[in-house]
Amino acid sequence: MPGPTQSPTPSSTAAPTAAPTAADTGGSWELVWADEFDAPSIDPTRWNLVADCWGGGNREQQCYTVRAENVSVANGVLMLTAREESFTGDAWTAHMKPSQANPDEQRTQPFTSGKITTKRLASWQYGRSEMRARLPHGQGTWPAFWMLPENDDFGGWPLSGEIDIFEAVNHGVECANCEPGGEQSVLGTLHYGNRFPGNVHRSREIAYPGVLDGEFHTYGVIWEEGRFTWLVDHEPFGTIAAPEWFTAASNETNAPFNRPFHLILNFAVGGNWPESAGLGGISTNGFPKIMEVDWVRVWQCDADAASGLGCTGGT
Repeated sequence: MPGPTQSPTPSSTAAPTAAPTAADTGGSWELVWADEFDAPSIDPTRWNLVADCWGGGNREQQCYTVRAENVSVANGVLMLTAREESFTGDAWTAHMKPSQANPDEQRTQPFTSGKITTKRLASWQYGRSEMRARLPHGQGTWPAFWMLPENDDFGGWPLSGEIDIFEAVNHGVECANCEPGGEQSVLGTLHYGNRFPGNVHRSREIAYPGVLDGEFHTYGVIWEEGRFTWLVDHEPFGTIAAPEWFTAASNETNAPFNRPFHLILNFAVGGNWPESAGLGGISTNGFPKIMEVDWVRVWQCDADAASGLGCTGGT
């Protein structure tokens, strides 16, 4: 069933502004989960801290650790801090180890960073998910806010889908194909299709100069039955609708995006995408670098939470 697996946060938190992408049916956004990061440390009832050095399948060059040096909260802000330091740790997270030929494999990476998830703590099918964040800049930076299926009902990635609410690489970097003033794009993406190399992704992108101003901005997605709409500072910039996606594992309507997904926040360093864009490689200037998150909130539409429909034209 759609809905959080954790008790709702009090509804005193402000509702989001409208995203005018469909006719209003009279519903309103009801806050069902949030973290304002007002506690002195990460709330273990809301987030899991991730530790692994495998590189995310993208040749990323960080070890995620559970150390306060990489994941911390202060003054109402979550800080995922990337540091230039050699670190050796488990290649695989605990849930990945049983499927690996060498579950005890160790890897060494030249950077450390932070990653947290709501897996097995909170997941949703349909709704509006947003974060307010201040982003790191520089060649090789890759902050992300995204979702994976709570259960791989259709099989391993990407048969059960992936929802990238927000991603950005190399912000502020001058390059031949960048916008004037340096790279400033934000993207929303769906991953689906068949197993590699038959995997498919479809993205929506916007150049948003505000990401370079050093201030906090809001990034989100509205996920309805059969449609995704991505937002920056509450304004929609792209939509993907069924049947633009599919999974080779099922003919179900809207599969694989018809199951609950959980949230992920991480700050990757390097990898195939950022190192192939901009100037290539990773610039070590300015480390440590920080992805700062003021809050994360999830709303569902009280008009029809089971489909998510009815709130995209109203508040």
